[in-house]
Amino acid sequence: MSFDHILINLKRELIRTFAVTDEWFDREHPLRCFKPSSGGWSINEVLEHVMLTNHYLLILIEKGADKALRASTTTSVSGLQLENYSLVNPAILEIAQPDAFTWERPEHHQPTGQKPMQEVRRELRDQLEQYLYILDLLPNGEGILHKTTMSVNNLGKLDVYQYLYFLALHAQRHIQQMNKVEQEFNMSPVAPLLSL
Repeated sequence: MSFDHILINLKRELIRTFAVTDEWFDREHPLRCFKPSSGGWSINEVLEHVMLTNHYLLILIEKGADKALRASTTTSVSGLQLENYSLVNPAILEIAQPDAFTWERPEHHQPTGQKPMQEVRRELRDQLEQYLYILDLLPNGEGILHKTTMSVNNLGKLDVYQYLYFLALHAQRHIQQMNKVEQEFNMSPVAPLLSL
């Protein structure tokens, strides 16, 4: 697959994933507040967590993009052998699988419930715009010129494009989690009462 196609697919993946994420804000309030019996997060908490994770990783991505652009002024992008480039490796694909590995979240990625959900939604939408802007800044492979370490699942060093792909996969992981919360909610005694 050509590098241009990889970028097009990455943009589509980000747009599709965050469109699906955005739809969860339109679900009924009782569903979004429902806590699963496992003691896990409600849908509102999951959405806040995705926004927080994106926020903190976007700081790293923006710094990486800036360093990659600066590096591209001294390194020929045409010599980067982009024909062999791939976003995908088995460890990064596991990010989208909820039970593939134990995930240790930093404290600052934990939802607090302090931010209004309209603000969480707006921030997620703004973040998507920022991802697409970064990709537009790095259309020729410049994003592979800088790598930042990602400790999750022992991923090691990821370039800017892989970090953005990580965010899409992370959101997909949590979309699956929200689907499970919805399934449990629909089986609970509360759900039929809401349809009356």
